Amino acid sequence: MSKFRLRGKKQKKDNKREIPIQRIIPNMLTFMAAAFGITSIRYSCASEWKRAAVYILISCFLDGIDGRVARLLRATSKLGAELDSLSDFVSFGVAPAMLLYFWIMQTVVPGSAYHAYRGIFWGLALFYALCCGFRLARFNIMIEDGPTQPYWKHFFLGLPAPGGAGLVMLPLVIYFITDAEICLNPILCAFSLLVCGILLAGRIPTLSAKHLRVPRVWMFPFILLVIFIVCVFVARPWIALAIIGTIYYLSIPICGYLFLRMKRRYENSLGNALPRERT
Repeated sequence: MSKFRLRGKKQKKDNKREIPIQRIIPNMLTFMAAAFGITSIRYSCASEWKRAAVYILISCFLDGIDGRVARLLRATSKLGAELDSLSDFVSFGVAPAMLLYFWIMQTVVPGSAYHAYRGIFWGLALFYALCCGFRLARFNIMIEDGPTQPYWKHFFLGLPAPGGAGLVMLPLVIYFITDAEICLNPILCAFSLLVCGILLAGRIPTLSAKHLRVPRVWMFPFILLVIFIVCVFVARPWIALAIIGTIYYLSIPICGYLFLRMKRRYENSLGNALPRERT
């Protein structure tokens, strides 16, 4: 009997040492996202702008599915969460900052009006990358101790890292479509780095689509809109990305207005629910 018990204990220990392959898949997706982000930096150094931007977009896609795959396979872990944050910092913080910096430097040549300010442009690229790192660190803390009020359900606290990477590259995307010379202006790109960095590190509420619901009446028009966006994205991906980025930019002040309205309504409901003192 003692031998059988020892064998049973050894089998249990061996089973604990074995890791199911399904627990590795989400981490593989995270590593792939980080690899594409790092490779984007390589192509930014080589002035291959479109390829660098595409690799960042692929990282955005992989970042969007790795968490869902982990929850689907019941393979969530603290290690995966930490790897995801490191991958996001590289792919959506460092890679876009380097892309915008090298994009600016192609026009800031010796003798140009902006050559004396090239250090400022590097400082703004660092500012954006560090703001992204700060946003990710704050997000990790908020997983356990975040806003609990119901009006935060439809909003992010600050701009999410993939959204920041998409918005900061908007001047490049517009240039890929139009070849407009204004998109090569270093001031415009520096302004994009500054604004997106502030939005990442700030506490401005931005749209979260996790809890959005489409009314049954609007379901058919919504499906048609999704089909239209998919068709445009397949036919003209840069145009679709420019439209999505512009709409996302415009949604930020709208979200701020809706957030304040929902917050005021919630606070008024709490005030009405409190018992009033008799006079």
